[in-house]
Amino acid sequence: MRLATWNVNSIKQRLPRLLPWLDERRPDVVCLQETKLADEAFRALLGAELAGRGYELALHGEAQWNGVAILSRAGLEDVVAGIEGAPGFPHPEARAIAATCGGVRVWCVYVPNGRAPGSEHYAYKLAWLGALRDAVAAGPQDAIVCGDMNIAPADIDVFDPDAYAGHTHVTAPEREALQRLEAVGLSDVVRERWPGERVFTYWDYRAGMFHQDLGMRIDLVLATATVAGRVQAAWVDRQARKGTGPSDHAPVIVDLDEAPDGDIGPVVPPPSAAAGPR
Repeated sequence: MRLATWNVNSIKQRLPRLLPWLDERRPDVVCLQETKLADEAFRALLGAELAGRGYELALHGEAQWNGVAILSRAGLEDVVAGIEGAPGFPHPEARAIAATCGGVRVWCVYVPNGRAPGSEHYAYKLAWLGALRDAVAAGPQDAIVCGDMNIAPADIDVFDPDAYAGHTHVTAPEREALQRLEAVGLSDVVRERWPGERVFTYWDYRAGMFHQDLGMRIDLVLATATVAGRVQAAWVDRQARKGTGPSDHAPVIVDLDEAPDGDIGPVVPPPSAAAGPR
């Protein structure tokens, strides 16, 4: 089973990129974040195209902001939108959806940004991660939590740690909240497979950031031991960040049981001009 996660930063804007990418990479399960589209509008826009490719849809969206979706041709059972007990800002937002696909409980999440350390939105982010941890801890044993975590797990996951000092995504409380989530029995399959490699999934739209590989790794795939043991390949599809009209995120792809393209990675294709820390 090939699973992918991708923050598309508006499904309407990314439509010319998404469908050809599905045809090229042929993922069995796709977790999308920041769809920015209500469920009925999503189905009207993409329902027929996705059904023609064999995908069932689990949607939890809202107009203009947030929004998550799971596309699956490996089965789609026990769909749950949202997280029980999760805080809102002030009302619950469309940031999580879960479904069982091919016997694996798949969580697709778009973690709050946090905006600024010490802000109300930062406190919301930490509380939201606590609710996610409790939900995942409740089981089942075979599970994957993936999506835009809006946290770089360690300094290796940012191009220059000093450039982010004092900002969200890298603060100790955020990283500790992520570690508490992983402590329920999840492992970071990309970092586990490529422990010392330069791997980013997000590059700011500012000129030169992508081409110089000045990015962050904030899109993660976390898996329980039974699922992580099935991983045959784990990689970032950098090709999808190239060209006209890309998202500022690249998809992360994980192959379970067999890897159609072999054990490739960690970034495909590799950066053309990887720059060191400033």
